Amino acid sequence: MKKLPLILSIIALVGMIALAIVTFTKGGDKKPAAEQTVTEAQKGAIVYFNMDRVLQEYDMANDLRSVVETKVNSINQEVTRRQNKLQKDANSFQDKMNKGLMTQSTAQVQYQKLQEQEASFNNYAAQKQREIMEEQQVMLNQISDAIKNFVDGYTAEMGYAMVLATQGAILPMPVVSAVAERDITDALIEGLNAAYVKEKGKKE
Repeated sequence: MKKLPLILSIIALVGMIALAIVTFTKGGDKKPAAEQTVTEAQKGAIVYFNMDRVLQEYDMANDLRSVVETKVNSINQEVTRRQNKLQKDANSFQDKMNKGLMTQSTAQVQYQKLQEQEASFNNYAAQKQREIMEEQQVMLNQISDAIKNFVDGYTAEMGYAMVLATQGAILPMPVVSAVAERDITDALIEGLNAAYVKEKGKKE
């Protein structure tokens, strides 16, 4: 009879171990909160997406930015080259003037020529600045048009009542706060990139 408490203790211990194993196993099947699938918003819902993330992660936007940046760098290099040449000519003129290596009449002719070169350079630089702004605007229009067309189709497909675009990290506007299932950013990025890959495939 003295062995009964010991046997009961062993049974209780085994039971606790079994319960712990079952609990641990069930807990291991659960995904972390960050990995759990977010429920999609229902039809007729108002949803939103983060425009900053879309612009950063949309492959078309990144490709277009790369092309425009290459063009802008090329333009800036040529503008800088011409500016340096003009500055070099001006320094040379000033040096000759200081050393008395030119007659007054020759200096006047050279000075007039430098003024014309400066005016020509200023016009050139202004023209190239307009070209850069135009390239950037066309790029933004292409990206905006692609996003708008895709969002229109996605909205119709999902049956959403309204899609809002929000920007900013600390205090995003206009959507300051919303439940997670109303954020369709990931779905839009995935869809936009898939559509872009498909479109590129057609062109190639």
